[in-house]
Amino acid sequence: MNRVIEFLVGLVFGIGLILAGMTDPGKVIGFLDLFGSWDPSLALVMGGAIGVAVFAFFVARQRTTSFLGGAMHLPRAGQIDRPLVLGSLVFGVGWGLAGFCPGPALVSLGSGEPKAAVFVLAMVLGMWAFDWATRSQPQPQAEGAR
Repeated sequence: MNRVIEFLVGLVFGIGLILAGMTDPGKVIGFLDLFGSWDPSLALVMGGAIGVAVFAFFVARQRTTSFLGGAMHLPRAGQIDRPLVLGSLVFGVGWGLAGFCPGPALVSLGSGEPKAAVFVLAMVLGMWAFDWATRSQPQPQAEGAR
């Protein structure tokens, strides 16, 4: 049953991306073109998403289990470190060059967009490379495990 709910939530997310026009790389490029024909519509979509997320995180912090019964695992890190900054830069450059971020790229891939296939392949290879590079590094201990 959980998989059905997960599928439906993903479907609603994908339909929302399509309706908002966020699967069109031109929208992203237009948003980043500050000195040309700037398109502010992405900022409105992001503002709406932030509004929903603020409410959702407020509710999530009050709970110990998810609505589907699983354990809640909210991020606890609060520091800005080198991996966060470098990862953000790589993400931003990829987003700006391709006009896709992961969610819209997966939706566009499902509709047969060739550019999305290249982006998703590069994204998967990047995740694999990160996993391979960090596998040999010692992992920090969780709080209370000392």
